[in-house]
Amino acid sequence: MTSEQIISELKVLSNPEAVQGMARFGINPDLTLGVSIPALRSMAGRVGKDHLLALELWDTGIHEARILAAFIDIPLQVTEAQMERWANDFDSWDVCDQVCSNLFDKTEYAYRKAIDWSGRDGEFVKRAGFTMMAALAVHDKKAPDDHFVRFLDIVKEKAGDNRNYVRKAVNWALRQIGKRNLHLNTMAIETAKEIQLADTKAGRWIAADALKELASDRVQERLR
Repeated sequence: MTSEQIISELKVLSNPEAVQGMARFGINPDLTLGVSIPALRSMAGRVGKDHLLALELWDTGIHEARILAAFIDIPLQVTEAQMERWANDFDSWDVCDQVCSNLFDKTEYAYRKAIDWSGRDGEFVKRAGFTMMAALAVHDKKAPDDHFVRFLDIVKEKAGDNRNYVRKAVNWALRQIGKRNLHLNTMAIETAKEIQLADTKAGRWIAADALKELASDRVQERLR
């Protein structure tokens, strides 16, 4: 399929009512068609993997086309420059999360970008850094604990950022790291307690929410 054919199909599937609902959940309605993620995944299966097509879809600026681009792109062909360009284009939390957890976390630059982006000022780029941490904690089963201990240091350092999409991603990273194994669970709980002591508005919420899950009987029993 060509990018033009894909955009035409997406427009046929558009749902203005869904766009209104997405806007209520903080998703930018501009250039958004209201096509569901399951429909996009189904389309990705039919399209197949195609790096150049992914680049074309991204450049349309259409919300769903950009998510589809993440589904069909090839991690080994993704360049660091592409990651920077796409990250700077993020204007919705869902595009950020879909791209980071379906494509960027599988590239050779994933750990470097997680650290780099978490230190940036822009809300969605900074969210991308912590989304990458969360995605790597779930997907990279063979990674050593040291990688995630480094992430926990950054989580603690940045937990005072009160911007909604940043604090939620910091919390997400903390929880996912703390669910990898017992060692990291202990360290994540310790990190949450240290965040509490810093006594910032964002930090209090991040820590309380993370501790509720990480110290729960359900998580403790699974890790044991």
